[in-house]
Amino acid sequence: MAAETSGWERVVETLVAERGDALTRYAYLLCGNPETARDLVQDALVRTFGRLRNGHSVQSAESYVRKAILNTYLDGGRRTTRWRKIAHLEVTSESVESSAAATDARLDLQRQLRKLAPRERACVVLRYYEDLKVDDIAEWLGISSGAVKRYLSDALGKLAVALEPRADGATRAH
Repeated sequence: MAAETSGWERVVETLVAERGDALTRYAYLLCGNPETARDLVQDALVRTFGRLRNGHSVQSAESYVRKAILNTYLDGGRRTTRWRKIAHLEVTSESVESSAAATDARLDLQRQLRKLAPRERACVVLRYYEDLKVDDIAEWLGISSGAVKRYLSDALGKLAVALEPRADGATRAH
């Protein structure tokens, strides 16, 4: 190890140590896969600190990394949109289902979030996880406020229909 690390290296080390889990949770909400979430965070760190050097605090660096996570996710979504028609062929790991209602509801929500288009999902995560206003989301995504409202409306409509309770108390997980 070098005798002394540079300023940007200390920022990276501190960011990963203090905010790494939060960044991974954010990425997971966007992509719905723990391995992909870790890859998104890693790619975002490389992209951010490949350009970003000195003079940044951990907080400002985290903002850049979050933006890079979002952009990387959206770029990947654009590339994989054509494969959505065969998504049912994707192998998923077996898991033990819990009978707890809260767990069932969380799993239903995760399943339905995965079905949203990348921009719809990004808008929902930014609005309800990051607690951003519509204008802030528009700025983050580089689209109009009207487009954000439309993505949110479409996504929430899809989620409301899919998660509508049935007579037996379960949800209609389409």
